[in-house]
Amino acid sequence: MSDLCAVVLAAGYGRRFAEQAGVGANKLLATCAGLDGSRRAVLEHGLLTFRDWPGERLLVLRRGCVGQAQLTELAARHGFDSLLVGSDGMGDSLSAAVRARASARGWLVALGDMPWVRNDTPLRVAGGMSGDRACVPVYQGQRGHPVGFGAAFGPALAALRGDQGGRRLLQEGRVNLLEVDDPGVLRDVDVPGDLI
Repeated sequence: MSDLCAVVLAAGYGRRFAEQAGVGANKLLATCAGLDGSRRAVLEHGLLTFRDWPGERLLVLRRGCVGQAQLTELAARHGFDSLLVGSDGMGDSLSAAVRARASARGWLVALGDMPWVRNDTPLRVAGGMSGDRACVPVYQGQRGHPVGFGAAFGPALAALRGDQGGRRLLQEGRVNLLEVDDPGVLRDVDVPGDLI
């Protein structure tokens, strides 16, 4: 697994959160209680999910986002390189990440606003992918994140644009579904009420 790259996508605007929390609020910096009971920033809990990750770690942020300095400092503290992109589109972010780590044997893609994923889940998903197959965690019949993409998906991931993420690639087959006992693979932060 040391030749896989964990990619945490965190370049979105978080408009729904800011509409309710106030202009200038960044949900990634909002405080919530993690699985261990500690109160930290949403993004920090997400980065801590990868504390046992043996491969490269890359955080994708939108250039000029609210709290950019704090977010890049958090990334560095938890062993992540930061990649600044000019778009909030998931396709643009994922494409930039894959191009930046093109030599990886695969990419495990997580979302920065999902602070309640258990730390063994990324390792299990990585174990369920292969060079030409993706792996998706499934909790109670619903697909979640993080999603693993084998190296064969590299060209298609690098070609993504706009807000079109990797979902289309998963619909084309070559996917291992991994049953997990981890509701965190479905739970994200969209509005302040989700922090409870």
